[in-house]
Amino acid sequence: MHGRLAGVDYGTVRIGISISDADQTIASPLDNYNRRSPRLDDQYFQNLAEQERVVGFVVGLPVHSSGDESKKSKEARVFGLRIAKVTGLPVTWFDERYTSAHATQLLQQAGLTRKKRKQRLDKIAAQILLSTYLESSRQSETTGSIEDD
Repeated sequence: MHGRLAGVDYGTVRIGISISDADQTIASPLDNYNRRSPRLDDQYFQNLAEQERVVGFVVGLPVHSSGDESKKSKEARVFGLRIAKVTGLPVTWFDERYTSAHATQLLQQAGLTRKKRKQRLDKIAAQILLSTYLESSRQSETTGSIEDD
């Protein structure tokens, strides 16, 4: 599938959004969306899909370090299904373990104030999620085409 993907770092209060380029090689942070109501959330994702010409969503699954799904994973799955329903676009779920910790570390290394780190955290976590997804997709394509000598 060619076109832009949106990465979604699901949260009950705030959702981080990232976006890929049309070739799906680079992910960039896009927005932190503060949840309002189901109707307004639906409208936000419909508008996002239209304005950014999104062809699909990658929703992060917050799983335990063991790989087992958490209560938040189930909430993220339900949220992803809702996005799919309101936008008519496919949704892929992807392991988001450690994305927030990685984003926090990057923002601390950048020397940002606590307030600025908080303002950027979720969209940076979404960028890391989407970048990791894009990289794993490229590796799967490459690995699948290797032939034995």
